[in-house]
Amino acid sequence: MPRATVIGSGPNGLAAAVSLARAGYAVEVVEAEPTIGGGVRSAESTLPGFVHDVCAAVHPAAYSSPFFRAFGRDRIDWIIPEAAYAHPLDGGRAGIAWHDLERTAEGLGRDARAWRALLRPLAARIEGVLDLTGSALLRLPEDPIATVRYGLRVLEQGSRMARRTFRTEEAAGLVAGVVAHANTALPSASGAAAGLLLMAQAHVGGWAFPRGGAQRIADALAEDLRAHSGTLRVHAPVRDLSALDWGDPRAGDLLLLNTSPRLALTLRDVPAGYARAIRRYRYGAAAAKVDFALDGPVPWTNADVALAPTVHLGGTRTEVWASENAVARGRVSARPYALVVQPSILDDTRAPAGKQSLWAYIHAPADSEIDATELVTRQIERFAPGFRDRILATHAVPPRDRVRLNPSEIGGDIFGGAFTLRQAVVRPVLSPTPWRTPMPGVYLASAATPPGPGVNGMAGWHAARTALADAGHRVALADLFGS
Repeated sequence: MPRATVIGSGPNGLAAAVSLARAGYAVEVVEAEPTIGGGVRSAESTLPGFVHDVCAAVHPAAYSSPFFRAFGRDRIDWIIPEAAYAHPLDGGRAGIAWHDLERTAEGLGRDARAWRALLRPLAARIEGVLDLTGSALLRLPEDPIATVRYGLRVLEQGSRMARRTFRTEEAAGLVAGVVAHANTALPSASGAAAGLLLMAQAHVGGWAFPRGGAQRIADALAEDLRAHSGTLRVHAPVRDLSALDWGDPRAGDLLLLNTSPRLALTLRDVPAGYARAIRRYRYGAAAAKVDFALDGPVPWTNADVALAPTVHLGGTRTEVWASENAVARGRVSARPYALVVQPSILDDTRAPAGKQSLWAYIHAPADSEIDATELVTRQIERFAPGFRDRILATHAVPPRDRVRLNPSEIGGDIFGGAFTLRQAVVRPVLSPTPWRTPMPGVYLASAATPPGPGVNGMAGWHAARTALADAGHRVALADLFGS
């Protein structure tokens, strides 16, 4: 039986491992940390009983992912919020993106028609958008109409033309808050591409998240892996692949890297051109995260904000853009854009009765030592006076410390590489099959390959599918998962 060794137990590594185990490989996943999950781990980082997600928290990409739909979404208890995300503004105002597109549009007054025009066509052809964004871009799309609609909107929202789309600060803020997820200078086409997909998903599958924590995603994949005779080895960091016994590629053995592509350079006989390409691959700005244990709900000035597990803070579109552009220039704004998650409003497993768990991150220069606790606290206080009085405990993770939690987060970059327009195509090399390396039997299966960042398992699936095809076995998700 051929062997497959997967380095890294993030969602992409586990997706690759499960796929190969079901295809008949003897699979071992090797993880540096004591617990599996990579970007989908959960921990009681503040106080006992307060469950915080270590990185990713809300997972619309996982819920709509072709991989997880084939794998079986019912293996995880998903919560789909009525209010997908909120964007508070000064004076008690807020834009609320409801799961229902019409409800969202009606709440935006003068911008109702513009909201429908922007998102209804994308939501209606979401499968085509997912096909386009879920794989390498050097191929013919399955839905050309979806491609054209999506592309035109990306060009619009990724440029200063975006200023002409909406007339209200609520609608403009809703868009800016999601586009800013991309952690890049704004406006940008790459930010708009990521943001528009997330916004469309809010009105289709919803911004779902797992009851009990993101760890449930990793646990479900690990359970399936073990059911198919796969194994997991934790607390086993791999820093030099040339010293790793992963088998013989001539016998069909495989090595898949759910890591930074830099680890591939520790192999012997790496072609010089490929090594240069990997060294040219850029990492982006970082995340500075803070976990909060709260003695009760956040006292949001706007009551509807309390219904949304995801809240984007930063004020107007102009303020959000200024904050992100400051980070791109190597500094942090005094009023930074903050991505806040309050899952315990809908999930009573995340905090003791009557309490709440909340966490947030701001974007910051790579490798910085910034503690974002006070910056985040002030921004929440801006829209929820009295928040500071609810804090029982905090736990901050500066960018420089993120690599200790996950070795793939170079400099604190949680996206596996800067999400620029160039690196949406050249990720990490220009190829219709960028998961394949020139080293026999070695494949990349991380967010540094298409489709890039996001908990969707697709990079892992594409790496496994490519490896199987190279071995003469052309398989689809339905062949392995029976769906």
